Amino acid sequence: MNPQVASEDNPYQAMQARLDLASERLGLEPNLISILRTCEREITISMPVVMDDGSVEVFEGFRVQHSTSRGPAKGGIRYALNVNRDEVRALAAWMTWKCAVVNVPFGGGKGGVVCDPFKMSKSELERVTRRYVTGIMDFIGPDRDVPAPDMGTDGQIMAWFMDTYSMHKHAYLPASVTGKPISLGGSLGRIEATGRGVMLCAREALKHLGMNPKECTTAIQGSGNVGMISALQLASTGIKVVAISDVHGGLYNEKGIDLAGLRKHMKVQRKLDGFDGGDRISNNELLELEVDILVPAATENVITSKNAAKLHARIIVEGANGPVTANADKILDDKGVFVVPDILANAGGVTVSYFEWVQDRMSFFWTQREVEERMERIMVDSFAATVDMAQRFGESNRIAAYMLGVDRVADTTRMRGIYA
Repeated sequence: MNPQVASEDNPYQAMQARLDLASERLGLEPNLISILRTCEREITISMPVVMDDGSVEVFEGFRVQHSTSRGPAKGGIRYALNVNRDEVRALAAWMTWKCAVVNVPFGGGKGGVVCDPFKMSKSELERVTRRYVTGIMDFIGPDRDVPAPDMGTDGQIMAWFMDTYSMHKHAYLPASVTGKPISLGGSLGRIEATGRGVMLCAREALKHLGMNPKECTTAIQGSGNVGMISALQLASTGIKVVAISDVHGGLYNEKGIDLAGLRKHMKVQRKLDGFDGGDRISNNELLELEVDILVPAATENVITSKNAAKLHARIIVEGANGPVTANADKILDDKGVFVVPDILANAGGVTVSYFEWVQDRMSFFWTQREVEERMERIMVDSFAATVDMAQRFGESNRIAAYMLGVDRVADTTRMRGIYA
């Protein structure tokens, strides 16, 4: 069975449809399903900010906490013009299932500010960030809700976030946020974590299917932190990266992309334009390339019922959150595509965020090798548990991952009971 939703571009409806199917397969009681379908808390704030030219612009900000049954809410903050409440709700819920799939003691949260960070000065970004933190101050903290970077945000923004929170609390509280610079309590290996997790899932998928990485090709949609590091990590295993893209389009070279050269170019130009290393293609064309592994690592809803049948990849490893719509699931299943779902494939990031939170709480820090070894063990074990669940219940990897995560959240919710 595969879930279908009326509004295919609504990620929150897609999440709920998959949750409902996983809950049905698990035989969960209706009252418990009602709890899991609903976000615990949703915060919307209006933030007047003085811009560099002296004008005042009012920004809208969100923070959604889907579940704190297994621990503090955990999830990134994205700065983008298309941020909306349902997107943040879906991302928060995905974080709940993601943390449960890799079995780290967090719940799910997510935040966003409606803005274009690429058109704002550094000082404007700082003022927006500090105003946002102040607006959600009463609902966050090391034991309540621990934010992290996401699209449009980075370590510098997390540093401002941590500083603002600490100033209000009159204490140095690095565990209030993750994804910070190393000098402020960040963890070694955090920047590479999501991309490394994508590589580990791709490696395990190839092992499971009996495919040789040195004979495989991959296309990466996205060249930001997740996309670029995924490409570099996959290439390190012998897989040939033949295509990569950004928001403006893609680059294709059947002999392989010069990733080192492209990375240097991107650091200066911040876009693919101007890099002479292959033929220009569109993002839609990249998705439909004849490659062994496709990694959608940009944004949600890029593989839909309209283009899923045109894909040729044998394996899809979801580096982004929600890149495949619920209505596309059945099409990919019928084609025999081996999908490593987002709540498993990109969970390397939250796993190392958990490590950062633990290190900050202890004031004792691990080496990068220790971080990577611990993360690899968790990702490999979680991949195996998901595939085992899929085989035992005759379900897709996606629904199996949901079943694994939902079952763990349901168990803690049931044991804690309902406070009245």
